[in-house]
Amino acid sequence: MPDDSVRHGHECIGLDHEGEALRLHFTHGRQAEADVVIGADGVHSVVRGTLFGTSPATYSGLCAFRALVPAERAPRFARRPAQTLWIGPDHHLVHYPVSAGALVNLVAVAPAGDFTVESWAATATVAEFFAEFDGWDQRLTDLISAAGMPGRWALVDRAPLSRWSEGGVTLLGDAAHPMFPFLAQGAAQAIEDAAVLARCLAAGIDDPPAALRRYEQLRLPRTTRLQSVSRDRAHSNHLPDGSEQQARDKAYARQDPLVANGWIYAYDPDAELGDSEAAQE
Repeated sequence: MPDDSVRHGHECIGLDHEGEALRLHFTHGRQAEADVVIGADGVHSVVRGTLFGTSPATYSGLCAFRALVPAERAPRFARRPAQTLWIGPDHHLVHYPVSAGALVNLVAVAPAGDFTVESWAATATVAEFFAEFDGWDQRLTDLISAAGMPGRWALVDRAPLSRWSEGGVTLLGDAAHPMFPFLAQGAAQAIEDAAVLARCLAAGIDDPPAALRRYEQLRLPRTTRLQSVSRDRAHSNHLPDGSEQQARDKAYARQDPLVANGWIYAYDPDAELGDSEAAQE
C-alpha cells in the first residue's frame, strides 16, 4: 500500500457529487477528488447527509456503561470463557473475559434520564454504574464494584434507509445502518459491508456505480433486519416483572442462543455473491 494511502487529520465537512466528478472538502481548506467515495463516517455521517438530507439522530432514552475488571478481582463465574447476560426491568448487563482472560469486559444499558452525552471519551463513576443495579444479585453488584472507571454514552438511533448509493458514492457501517448494541453487531456489520463492497468493486471496477448498487442490494436487506431486531431487544430485554417477562424467560430457556441466532453468525460474503450471480444467470 502506498505511504499516502491513509491520511490522518482530514475531517470531511462536505462532498460535491454532481455528475461524475466527486470532490471531498476537509477542514483547513483541503480538498480531494475521487472516482468512488465510501462514507464510513458514523451515525452523524456528512456523506449520508449530503446524499439524503441532514437530520439529527434520535436519542433513544437509553445509555450504555462499559468497564473492565481485572481478572484477579473478578469472581470465578465472571471469568468463565462465555458471555453472560443479566436482564431485568429497564436494564441489562453483559460480561465476558477479554485480553486472553486478563480482564472481564462489562457492558450495561440503563435509562439515560437527562444524560445525552454521546462521546466515547465520556466517563461515569463506579458509584453511578453501581446505582443502576443496586438491589440486583450480589454476585453482579460485587462484579460492578470491582470495575475500573466506566465509560458512559447515550445511545442514538436512526430509521433504516431505503437506499445507500448515488452514482459513485455509497455508505458503510454506522453511516448506512446504525443499530443498538443489543446483538453486538455494529462493528460486525461494518466488516461484512467492507467484505462485500470490496468484492463488488473488484468484479465491477469498470462500472463503479453499478458495483455500488450491487453492494447495496446485497447488504441492505440483512442490515435492515438486524436494525429492527436490535431495536426490538430494547423492549424485550427490559420488560417489567409480569406475564410478558415470564413468557420471554421461558422462550429463552427453550432455545439454544447460537442456533436461534444462526442466521447472524453463518453469513458468508462469498456465498452471498455466488447466490446473487446464480440468480442473475
